[in-house]
Amino acid sequence: MLIGELAAEAGTTTRALRYYEEQGLLESGRTAAGYRVYEPAATLRVRNIRVLLACGFTVEDVKSFLDHLDAELPEVFCHAPPCAASSAVAARRVAELEERIAALTRLRDSLVHRMPWLAGPGDTAGEQVT
Repeated sequence: MLIGELAAEAGTTTRALRYYEEQGLLESGRTAAGYRVYEPAATLRVRNIRVLLACGFTVEDVKSFLDHLDAELPEVFCHAPPCAASSAVAARRVAELEERIAALTRLRDSLVHRMPWLAGPGDTAGEQVT
């Protein structure tokens, strides 16, 4: 399939597909006229790339999942943990998210403490900050 067809099937743009290729996440062949052409399996790969990016992984992080991008991701990870590199990347990402959540919670609690009218019913966040 041509790049526009893949973009439509995968729910992305041709620009994103070219970027994924530049980053080594996606491969294409070329027609005699020089147009990019993709195997049908590329649709799943692109969808998986987009899922991982939407989960907060960076393109560099997604590279550690290359061996898993051609299978349904939930299927792959339900049956066996990913390789050590993928697991380390995922664990690091979760730790970073937990740090960000904690920082945002502290910020919210501080704001509600200083402006208690912002607290919703039953919200005790403002009482926790000193």
